[in-house]
Amino acid sequence: MAEVKASLICAVAAVFLSSAVLAVVEDLDDTFKETRVNDIWLVDFYAPWCGYCKKLEPIWQEVGVELKTSGSPVRVGKMDATAYSGMASEFGVRGYPTIKLLKGDLAYNYKGPRTKDDIVEFANRVAGPAVRALPSKQMFEHMLRRHDVLFVYVGGASPLKEKYNDAASELIVYTYFFSASEDVLPESVTLPELPAVVVFKDETYFTYDEYEEGGLASWVNKERFQGYLQIDGFTLYELGDTGKLVAIAVIDEKDPTEQSGRLKALIQRVAKEYREHFNRDFQFGHMDGNDYINSLIMGEVTVPSVIILNTSNEQYFLPSEPIETVEQMVQFISSVLNGSAQAYGGDGIIQRIKRVAFDAKSTVMSVFRSSPLLGCFLFGLPLGVISLMCYGICTAESDDGSDDIDALKREGMTDEEEDEEEEEEERQRAAELEGPEEGEEMEEEDAGEKDPEDKKTD
Repeated sequence: MAEVKASLICAVAAVFLSSAVLAVVEDLDDTFKETRVNDIWLVDFYAPWCGYCKKLEPIWQEVGVELKTSGSPVRVGKMDATAYSGMASEFGVRGYPTIKLLKGDLAYNYKGPRTKDDIVEFANRVAGPAVRALPSKQMFEHMLRRHDVLFVYVGGASPLKEKYNDAASELIVYTYFFSASEDVLPESVTLPELPAVVVFKDETYFTYDEYEEGGLASWVNKERFQGYLQIDGFTLYELGDTGKLVAIAVIDEKDPTEQSGRLKALIQRVAKEYREHFNRDFQFGHMDGNDYINSLIMGEVTVPSVIILNTSNEQYFLPSEPIETVEQMVQFISSVLNGSAQAYGGDGIIQRIKRVAFDAKSTVMSVFRSSPLLGCFLFGLPLGVISLMCYGICTAESDDGSDDIDALKREGMTDEEEDEEEEEEERQRAAELEGPEEGEEMEEEDAGEKDPEDKKTD
């Protein structure tokens, strides 16, 4: 009896907890447009049939619980974009799932990895003020340890501060922005003048120079990554927004070799020691494995090797010979920069056709690998039907078209010629009817007469 009561209590608790979890993620309808103004919303626009949306659903519930229990002001919701397509279009939804943080009149797209921690960190960053104050050295040191890249405005009110605030409002989806007074910074930091915008990364710092770097937002966008980092699909997608070429050491971290370690060390040295030469145009890093690169260039990249990608036009560059030294690495990168290196790929019409064929082939192969029976049904059945149709068309009996030919002949005749043609046809039919009788008489006559030789014999 005690066990039964315990099981009932557990069941009730499970139902209660599940209902509580569901309550933190609100189902939104067409009234959301009017009611959202006074709150900050993190919304998942989904389609019921979308496989990626279904995969995101349990993660989305965890995001709702995390933000609710942590006391965040962000409310979490989800909207069926197929049922409320008009509202989804107003928010700029083009695919599923689409994650947006709605804050006042602003809408911020989330483009990072679809994990609970990454989504929660994005929501907390964007929901807060675009520029956060650092009131003390202790707070500065704490933030410096916590963030790999740290942007800080130093100084009082100025036109530069207004530009900094605008850049922060635009790029808060990517990184944090802070402000501080000069006495908050470490004594080792020396600034040529105030006000200034400084980025702290790679165990050093760099100051924004308006005359050399151009627009502040563009400079922040290019500096928001470390000089060297591990690159995956999401990172490469974000690097495309910087406009930089991406120099990658393709290695296998599961099976490290001496050559892999050497290439990785070489590209790290170039990223650090030649920053002044290449930082404005290149991002450096390494990628584990060549699967993603192979699908990107529709080819085969050996491991280990070095490749430079131009994400803006899908071109890529490969060294003409194996790279063994820093000088060879610098020479290869310089040849890409000055345009003397051989470019492959691109976004021309031929490459687009190849991309369509490659994607179709990859889709078919992935279906067959995951479910051979499903692949046979999806692709074998239509091909079989088409084959049968072609066979039926090829083996069908053809009409000699004699009636059509006669009709065409008659169309080109005069009335007299048609009458003569008809009379001729009647005579032929009459001859055919009389022919057999005359033939029979001739046979009888022949039968009645014998050859003289036959008579002699008789």
